[in-house]
Amino acid sequence: MPYRLPPLNALRAFEAAARHLSFKLAGEELSVTPTAISHQIRSLEESLGFPLFHRLTRAIELTAKGRAMLPKVREGLDAFAAAIESTRCNEEGGRLHVSSPPTFLARWLIRHLPGFAARHPEIQLHMAASLGMIDLPDGSAGTAMEAPPEHHAREDDAEIFIRFGRGSYPGCRVERLFSPVYAAVCSPRLLFGTQPLKKPADLARQVLLHDDTIPELMVRPTWAEWLAQAGVSGIDSEAGMHFSDSGLVLSAAIDGVGVALASTPLIEAEVAAGRLVVLFDTVIRRPQSYFLVVPELLAERPVVQAFREWILAEAGRMAAVSEH
Repeated sequence: MPYRLPPLNALRAFEAAARHLSFKLAGEELSVTPTAISHQIRSLEESLGFPLFHRLTRAIELTAKGRAMLPKVREGLDAFAAAIESTRCNEEGGRLHVSSPPTFLARWLIRHLPGFAARHPEIQLHMAASLGMIDLPDGSAGTAMEAPPEHHAREDDAEIFIRFGRGSYPGCRVERLFSPVYAAVCSPRLLFGTQPLKKPADLARQVLLHDDTIPELMVRPTWAEWLAQAGVSGIDSEAGMHFSDSGLVLSAAIDGVGVALASTPLIEAEVAAGRLVVLFDTVIRRPQSYFLVVPELLAERPVVQAFREWILAEAGRMAAVSEH
């Protein structure tokens, strides 16, 4: 049957403006000016014969008819996007953008990537490190957070996310990779040096290395917490050296500068090579985990499926080894 529909650009402008309640933000999202958004919506209102927004002095509000129309417009745009995605699902190769917490990317993912490249040479990976992939204790985005993952498909590639948090990301398929366990680590030459580390209290004679990358204490493990769990008192838990980059903390530990708290899954290569040793049995656990987060509309694309199957298998093998 023939459809008498307004122009798609006008509907997209309406949906974006209604979501942001701002012509300016809608224009930024759609890469046009706020004036262009206003003209598109004005044209749509003239076509429909009723207003969609109340224009206030410094804001806009949806009218009752605008509110009633929005869910169906959004549903229709999602259907259009899904139809386009369905035609891409049989394509081989392509580009895949992966955003990840910096330390996870540098200390775990990069070491495993040669296996993925050998298995899928047809896929071009684009890796990005971002503190925005680390959730704050209340579930909100970090200070360096980009827009959270949404179910909007890109035209020529796909984007997925590795996130550190509790696993609640609406509009996405979420699968747990693993949870970090934080332990005290140092260079072997500190362990067996002139002031050997035989018990936790011996840390009083060592330099404590602090990772201040994430300021929120409920996410970041601290020496105060570790020392309390180890039953050690009399050590200034804030003394030592503070770093604003996790990679620098591990580099300092490897070079024998001091003792650090590190996530054991992320230092398996350094431990295996003898560059770091894990001290004592005291560990810190967090309720957060690393999750693979895939927008729903991209979940069936071959490049996404290939990466998903590979990274879940890699994380599973690491868990199996750690259990033994």
